[in-house]
Amino acid sequence: MRVSFTVNGRRRQADDVWEGESLLYVLRERLGLPGSKNACEQGECGSCTVRLDGVPVCACLVAAGQAEGREVVTVEGLAGEGAALSPIQQAFIDAGAVQCGFCTPGLLVAADEMLERNPSPSDEDIREALSGNLCRCTGYEKILDAVRLAAARQERRGSQEATV
Repeated sequence: MRVSFTVNGRRRQADDVWEGESLLYVLRERLGLPGSKNACEQGECGSCTVRLDGVPVCACLVAAGQAEGREVVTVEGLAGEGAALSPIQQAFIDAGAVQCGFCTPGLLVAADEMLERNPSPSDEDIREALSGNLCRCTGYEKILDAVRLAAARQERRGSQEATV
């Protein structure tokens, strides 16, 4: 079957997709977007998190055909075409939240969605938003620091824009 959908703002299609093929496989192997990682294939680790019509989902659990006509945003699309890093991506670097990098794409996508929905999150909000993402390298503190940093920068930017 052919699956047509929007990925990171661009209309894309994948041909010869078999019925049980996952969105994750299509993104990585057919469309050349390796950012979303293939780890557990059971929706337990969050390494493959993407946004499907704005909602974070584990791409390993979504059949590719379910994306037909829909919008998908991967970690590669967070910054936008030709843009610098997104605020959350830069905050992860600045806070030292990137370790081996395997879980990072899913964490970035989940954190980005949460900050869009809730620009001033509490620590509990952050933990809840990232609860579906496992990291084996850290104690999560630097990840939480990065999300806090992105939120603070976003808040400062909003305050500056309001005064202009």
